[in-house]
Amino acid sequence: MTSAAIGRRQRRGCNSAGFTLLEVMVALSVVAIALTAIYRMYSQTLFMDARGRFDTVAVMLARAKLADLQGTALADLTNESGTFDEAGTGYTWQIQSEPVTPDQLNEDGPILKRFTITIASIADASRFTLTTYRYLYEP
Repeated sequence: MTSAAIGRRQRRGCNSAGFTLLEVMVALSVVAIALTAIYRMYSQTLFMDARGRFDTVAVMLARAKLADLQGTALADLTNESGTFDEAGTGYTWQIQSEPVTPDQLNEDGPILKRFTITIASIADASRFTLTTYRYLYEP
């Protein structure tokens, strides 16, 4: 090839030694879309991990508090709240009790009480609520 032919080829824009600006911009947009999707998945994974950890701990703490209720007389249970010891650091509990008078029970039958145990995280607004019913026969 002569130098005149090379000069004509360069003037036409047929230089194949590198990438054009359009190719670089397309590649950067594909990378940006991929990184955005990866970031969303990462942040969602962090949220799900924290929520799963809260759900696991809250269920165990609610079961422990429910086991504490087994040893307490139903008549003595009132609305109470507090914090946990070492095992539940960072969590609070609240117990609400109220008598229930269903239509199916006789007036001289058992006393039915509804207990709502709420476990809350101090660090964020996460809450777990467990509702159970217990009955007590009075002589």
